[in-house]
Amino acid sequence: MVHNIMTNKHNIILQPSGRRGQVEEGQSIRSAARDLGVEIESICAENGTCGKCMVLIEEGRFEKYNIDSRRENVSPITPAETAYFERRPNLLKSKGWKVGQVRLSCQCKIQGDVLINVPEESRGNKQIIRKSATQREIEIKPSIRKYLVLMEPPNLERPIADWERLAKGLGTSISLVRSGEENLPQWSDFTVDYACMRTMSATLREAKWKVTVSVWQDKEVVQVQAGYHEDSYGAAVDIGSTTVALYLCNLRTGEILAAESEMNPQIVYGEDVMSRIQYTIEHKDGLEKLHRAIIATLNKLLKQAVKTANKKINENGSGSQQDRENGNDSAIEPVNEHVKVEDILEMVLVGNSTMHHLLLNLSPKDLGLAPFVPVIHKSVDVKARELGLQINPSGNIHILPTIASFVGADTSAMIIAEEPHKQDENWLLIDVGTNAELVLGNRNRLLCTSTPTGPALEGAHVEYGMRAAPGAIERIEIDEKTLEPRYKVIGVDGWHSDHTRFKGHVKGICGSAIIDGVAELFRTGIVDSRGKFQTKLESNRIRLGASGWEYIIAWEDETSIGRDIPMTQQDVRQIQLAKAALFVAARTLLKRFGLQSPDKIILAGGFGSYIDKEKAMLIGLIPDCELDHVFAVGNAAGDGARIALLNVEKRNEIGLITRKVERFELPTDPEFQNQFMLATSFPHMSEPFTHIAHLIPNRTIDALAKKFVTK
Repeated sequence: MVHNIMTNKHNIILQPSGRRGQVEEGQSIRSAARDLGVEIESICAENGTCGKCMVLIEEGRFEKYNIDSRRENVSPITPAETAYFERRPNLLKSKGWKVGQVRLSCQCKIQGDVLINVPEESRGNKQIIRKSATQREIEIKPSIRKYLVLMEPPNLERPIADWERLAKGLGTSISLVRSGEENLPQWSDFTVDYACMRTMSATLREAKWKVTVSVWQDKEVVQVQAGYHEDSYGAAVDIGSTTVALYLCNLRTGEILAAESEMNPQIVYGEDVMSRIQYTIEHKDGLEKLHRAIIATLNKLLKQAVKTANKKINENGSGSQQDRENGNDSAIEPVNEHVKVEDILEMVLVGNSTMHHLLLNLSPKDLGLAPFVPVIHKSVDVKARELGLQINPSGNIHILPTIASFVGADTSAMIIAEEPHKQDENWLLIDVGTNAELVLGNRNRLLCTSTPTGPALEGAHVEYGMRAAPGAIERIEIDEKTLEPRYKVIGVDGWHSDHTRFKGHVKGICGSAIIDGVAELFRTGIVDSRGKFQTKLESNRIRLGASGWEYIIAWEDETSIGRDIPMTQQDVRQIQLAKAALFVAARTLLKRFGLQSPDKIILAGGFGSYIDKEKAMLIGLIPDCELDHVFAVGNAAGDGARIALLNVEKRNEIGLITRKVERFELPTDPEFQNQFMLATSFPHMSEPFTHIAHLIPNRTIDALAKKFVTK
């Protein structure tokens, strides 16, 4: 982007929606955002009194967008803003925001290039984050176990210290509960976490020496509760480059009590992993900013999850709580009470290698430089208080092992969930996202690699691309005879067929529809196999636009942004680059394995679950394979994290498996460039793609293929 002095226009980037554009100088941020299809809340008619439209002005050099964002690039703080924040002196402190960083978007006018972060509470249209958990059979073997311990109070004859008394009682309780098991821990083997030790004595006396003790890994006491408690709680988290998904679970039953998700706030500092690594290198406080951002979001999601879980408890009733309040504790009855954040005793977190490092506040610098070495591969256990996570301070945070430079703990979790290492067939697992991770193999051998596909598949770098939110087109079909489209819009039932019913609803195109759109343009002959528009076709939807040839998906009167929404030549090019990178990664693994095609393809990740597999194969996003053998499994990384949370043995299993996975770095492949060029065509310059050949019956092999095919 280049600042245009002649027209007094400036570049504005709105995160986390990913929308961007040039706007007139002097336009308010809220007005500019609305023009770009990003709704910001306001209920005071833009008088600066409701505070619903707060935004954050991010400062620094953002190489990804080629802009320098400064607070000086917006108008000075107005009297209305000053009055609003003076009436709320604790607001900025509670949010961790600074004066001048947070502005009311209705009052703040653009005077230069800016990157704006729209906080969750200010967003008019909440993004739909598609990372729901799937139903899986999980053997429950959590690392946290609870035991009721009954003790005699100390006296002058036996003034044994509180911890030793508790440890001996715990040893007795375990031997009774788990009689018959071998190698049971002895009381002298136990340790107590320091934070737990500080409150232990008061709890013992308050409970009259009848307590429930929570033990981690059969060795460390992490919680002492008055009375008898059956349930323990834990959280599994998938930290994606774009979204964060958290699942609050009952560790005794395995039940998911709540599932919460939100945009990854780090996207403000870079849409992909390399740009975030670069941000930490170029800014002295960059690592700390990115670390604090993800910790704050995790704490927010934890509170939301507890609130959701307690709402369910209220709806279902709380049986023995009333007896406890009435002092009826003559019998040993479990306390059925509301979940508290401090009752969460363990979290299992996964993410790609960069997300892993930023979570742990480890510099990712060397991940971005050859030979791309991470700080650590093996799994990590760290106390919640060390990271600032606001669960029980004695609680354990377990991060699964990473596998390679850019094959992280999320891939380890995907392996746990799908178990390719237990199959006779050759399975290809693909976690589709801003950075794609691939695993190929069977019980005898596993290979892995990763490739940056860029954010185009999720809506960024596509002119009218956006993430999945109300108003986003999510499905596209084009009639091959009339060349007229029909589409589905998030938030509106049914397919588009009646223009009047869809008026004012459409804001942009999300990732699943971008794949659909490009595939349909190719299938119907609007673009050729090289992605070039066929300009002589008779359709008023094919036209020469401001940035080249384009095809109109939605006319102006169908949109809420007052402009036609096309798919442009540049949009097609972006998808060609993204899909070529993913295909070459898959083809490289298959070649090293001695295979032409896999027996089964598993598409994982929130985005992968919404891809139409036929259209994905039609453009060559995934290798040729029987379509009946292509499956979408949802958020496998999140499911794997949940499995590791509920079954401690899976942590040991994946630790052994990941060390045996063969890692392959694509940049080291001498054939990469040629293979990449071959893969930019739809579906490919030279490969037959027999399973979707019926969709393109007149296809011929591109004559240019000979130039790139390696002998």
